[in-house]
Amino acid sequence: MHICQMRNWYNVDKDGLCKRVLEIDSRIRFAGLINENGKLVVGGMKPGFKSLEDSTNNEMLYIELVMGAKMRTDLDKVFGPVKFAMSYRDMLIMMIFPVNGDMLLISVEKEVDFFKLPFKILETINNQN
Repeated sequence: MHICQMRNWYNVDKDGLCKRVLEIDSRIRFAGLINENGKLVVGGMKPGFKSLEDSTNNEMLYIELVMGAKMRTDLDKVFGPVKFAMSYRDMLIMMIFPVNGDMLLISVEKEVDFFKLPFKILETINNQN
């Protein structure tokens, strides 16, 4: 089953998903679900972390992420659906996971094991009821 086609998505505790993702690793800074309109639906910064950008930049980032995710679906028929995308930046690592039309955005400290963390997050997403 494609990660974006989870059964009973509307019965899933979206806030609970974000909280469970934040608990996976102490270096995860942010977990939030962004809808197809580029709006944060649920989630946010982990207590103790401060956002590196202001709220205006957040809105632009969310819209950019949604547009990029839509563009990546053009190759689904050739390569299969995207499970996640990752950006390694100077200040942090950002990961995006398609979840039934929404995008689960994760930001994490660069010291994290980015070879293992995305697969732990995928497992958490897939274990939703």
